[in-house]
Amino acid sequence: MANAQVILKEKIEGLGVEADVVKVRAGYARNFLIPQGKAFEANRANLRHLEALKAQRARREAEELVAAQEIATKISKLKPKFTLSTGQGGKAFGSVTNLDIHKELEAAGIVIDRHSIELEKPIKKSGKSEVSIRLHPQVTATLTISVDAGDQGKEG
Repeated sequence: MANAQVILKEKIEGLGVEADVVKVRAGYARNFLIPQGKAFEANRANLRHLEALKAQRARREAEELVAAQEIATKISKLKPKFTLSTGQGGKAFGSVTNLDIHKELEAAGIVIDRHSIELEKPIKKSGKSEVSIRLHPQVTATLTISVDAGDQGKEG
């Protein structure tokens, strides 16, 4: 199998970020990365452009960090409330999942990847819970949610 070295021009999931010199299959480089403008061949002439790409990468990473810190501030101010219906004996039906939390954040105007919500298991008990949300490798926000038990299943 033939491999080729390329310099990435942009962030490619699972491969690297701009200014990274990576080894890929020759066909992947020749048929996809280079024609799409996502990378260029790692030769002497192109390696000279590496410093400009590294500066561009540093700017992008700094902007992402600032944006993540702003979102973390917004998230820490939110106090979403969820209501679970309960049956006889106070047993809760359903649970609060990361999808529910994601919908609540979107309703508040905060758009994040729902997989960044770090919830080990769905919340099934009432009370306050803290959920950590990884926005950036250096930024983690803490969201405090409160879960109330409804009384839809009780008979009187």
